[in-house]
Amino acid sequence: MLSSEDIAKMAISYLGLGSNIGEREINLLKALSLINQESRLIKTSSIYETKPIGYEKQSSFLNMVCQVSTKLKPVDLLRSIKQIEKILGRKPSFRNAPRIIDIDILFYDNIIINTKKLAIPHPRLVERAFVLIPLAEITPKLVHPELGRSIAELAHKISGQEGVRLFNKEVY
Repeated sequence: MLSSEDIAKMAISYLGLGSNIGEREINLLKALSLINQESRLIKTSSIYETKPIGYEKQSSFLNMVCQVSTKLKPVDLLRSIKQIEKILGRKPSFRNAPRIIDIDILFYDNIIINTKKLAIPHPRLVERAFVLIPLAEITPKLVHPELGRSIAELAHKISGQEGVRLFNKEVY
């Protein structure tokens, strides 16, 4: 049981998950289970099937987002999700390559970080319908700390919405 002091020390973070190799939905569910061991899973979006971006000669992705409460500092959360990717079998490859699992930190509280190892908010989330649509599903009123615009507003104006279709509404 968490004390009120522990809860006060916890941050709210939003993570984006994607998979396009193997049992894609199972990969996402395994990742959520592992995330929930290090942080507290609060909410998950539906799962969406999306066309690949960048390198297009690959299978469609399943994408979703989740909200977590965590005591981990941003760099430790990054280390944790990279370890989860490794546990699930992700291998280093080229940018936009097919992958068993991909987990990105989208937001961490209302902070802005821009280092070589970590950028929060995720620098490309405003260009990605496959992130904004599920994010708007679970937190439409969240305001992007750099842009001052809500996720609902960003999702409404994003191009590529037609490439994102609902796959499974019942998730976790």
